[in-house]
Amino acid sequence: MMRVAAGVVVTLVVLGLAPAARAQGYAVKKRVTLGGEGGWDYLTVDPAARRLYVARSTRVMVLDADTLQSKGEIPDTAGVHGVAIASDLGRGFASDGRTGTITVFDLKTLAKVGEVKAGENPDAILYEPRTHRIFAFNGRSQDATVVDAAAATVAGTIPLGGKPEFAVEDGQGTVFVNIEDKSEIAALDPATMKVKARWPLAPCEEPSGLAIDRAHARLFSVCDNKTMAISDARAGKVLASVPIGAGPDGAAFDPDRQLAFSSNGRDGTVTIVREVSPAKFEVAQTVTSALSARTIVLDPSTHLVYTVAARFGPPPSPTPDQPRPRPSVLPGSFEVLVLGP
Repeated sequence: MMRVAAGVVVTLVVLGLAPAARAQGYAVKKRVTLGGEGGWDYLTVDPAARRLYVARSTRVMVLDADTLQSKGEIPDTAGVHGVAIASDLGRGFASDGRTGTITVFDLKTLAKVGEVKAGENPDAILYEPRTHRIFAFNGRSQDATVVDAAAATVAGTIPLGGKPEFAVEDGQGTVFVNIEDKSEIAALDPATMKVKARWPLAPCEEPSGLAIDRAHARLFSVCDNKTMAISDARAGKVLASVPIGAGPDGAAFDPDRQLAFSSNGRDGTVTIVREVSPAKFEVAQTVTSALSARTIVLDPSTHLVYTVAARFGPPPSPTPDQPRPRPSVLPGSFEVLVLGP
């Protein structure tokens, strides 16, 4: 994760809208400058508590989901990639990629209450409520650390045989994760902590973001070759692929409106795909967001979609230790964008 781009675009582009989509076309409804230094990664929304969590390099920014005003920060999360919410336990969990740890924090106070050792470079993270377990997907060690969320102790490790990216759970006892370098999905049993199936995603290449339609058992993988692959979560078969923008890194699904979203950071767009039926999918709209807006989250209670972006300066000169150095975020340019119908 943590890919970068440059520039900001704010206009709206609509491509190939069907009448129903045109009636509820999405646009950027709000944008708020947050500022601050550092890169970013996953966004997480807590609909009940009305909070938006932004993983931000060395800390997690916590915003009011409605006003986008700051509600505080979770500090000392070096290289943080994402946040998982265990509402029933009153705890949150942040994956700290640089230190290979998981920060445990109190959802009400945001205070750190514990730390758990993960694998190498924990990236995506989720809470599986049936087993009350946290799954942290470790990019460098190519495995998943499983944590007992109540006890905040490691329950086991699942070898994945490839680099994991984003993951989702189906509410029925299965966790799905994109394996980026294998262009496949792995289905995990959270109770036995084993891989129970592996499914190829061709024509998808290098899948990152993943979303799920639980009612119809459909998985939406966004891929580096500007493709969204839609697969059957029961049979593992790819049912369709639709075109999306460049540089996708996040996906979301609105079950009420049967819409899937892909945030495309390299061309600054969000592709919206309509699930016409469980066997038919079509691009409903392409909305211009901002260059570098590559991660995304949906608030299912409001149907609003959040993404973040920034502007970047020129990259520093290469060194032996950093042959491809990343450019720095321009001071004060980091912002959150809210898309809605």
